[in-house]
Amino acid sequence: MIGVADVRVDAEMEAEVLAVLRSGQLAQGPSVATFEKEIGSLTGAAHAVAVSSGTTALVAALSAHGIGPGDEVVTSPFTFAATLNAILQVGATAVFADIDRDFVIEPAAVAAQVTPATAAVLPVHLFGLPADLIGIEAIADRHGLAVIEDAAQALGASAAGHDIGADGTSCFSFYATKSLTTGEGGMVTTSSEVVAEHVRALRNQGMAGRYDYVMPGRNYRMTDLQAALGIPQARRFRNVVAARTSNAAQLTSGLADVEGIRLPRGVVADRTHAWHQYTIAVTDAARLDRDALLVGLAERGINAAVFYPRPCYDYACYLDHERVVRSDLPAAVEAGRTVLSLPVHQHLTRADIEQVIAAMRDVLC
Repeated sequence: MIGVADVRVDAEMEAEVLAVLRSGQLAQGPSVATFEKEIGSLTGAAHAVAVSSGTTALVAALSAHGIGPGDEVVTSPFTFAATLNAILQVGATAVFADIDRDFVIEPAAVAAQVTPATAAVLPVHLFGLPADLIGIEAIADRHGLAVIEDAAQALGASAAGHDIGADGTSCFSFYATKSLTTGEGGMVTTSSEVVAEHVRALRNQGMAGRYDYVMPGRNYRMTDLQAALGIPQARRFRNVVAARTSNAAQLTSGLADVEGIRLPRGVVADRTHAWHQYTIAVTDAARLDRDALLVGLAERGINAAVFYPRPCYDYACYLDHERVVRSDLPAAVEAGRTVLSLPVHQHLTRADIEQVIAAMRDVLC
């Protein structure tokens, strides 16, 4: 099977992990500091603070911006549940704004959801494509709102001429299937020293220094073992994005004339794609629906995947939640019905890509 993800640990990564094991410093230590430096360099961020997961990065960033009970946070309905869970964990209320044809939150929809209780906008840069930050930041500036970017899937992407993570506050994930993985792990990048110091203290039981407690904290620390996996990947990550971009271009070229599918766009206005996923929409003009296409691809050796089958709030545990505000979001519902992600990762060969294209054409044409 040609998989939608392919996680590989190479000799360079093994050597970094072995060095940590031999050092005896397994918890947060010098490797974490090095990894933070590498991600800061990669993104152009003034501050990069490593944490235990992408979810804890979101929670820590929300907390650092003072978001809590009584506050509303406007976010995307079409995302992994971690985005919603982070808002709920800080005690805030989640409000959703619908998405556009590129599966990212629409600024006009955000503006329509702003109320006197709104304190922040949490755009999700989905599948590797950033949301319209220029439009979102204009709304935030007008209403005095914080902008905290869920960039879990967007390391290596750019918007308005800057790498995602260079400005404001962004949250990254290094989960097992991400383009850069530490198994579990996350990072908060920020241009604010105040936000960075808050996250550093919060992740370490509220300590600014040894036994110097400045807030009630949590254990959000990354281990040196995790960081060791990430250091070599960070140093060559631009090559990873370049390979994924090349694969995406080959897919687009090979599928451009296939009726019934809408292909992703690599460049949207001022934004560039990092290709965490290559996600199509299967339209009503296709000769079969998305789920049948998924089966047909599997029969031909292609392990495609659905991210995500429904809006993140549309599960029993959220339906009656007092801090989850539901509204009519037709684009998000439609996306859940039609999206399908094809393999695009950096380990694919040209022949692999051609096999994916051939399978798609065989099933749909």
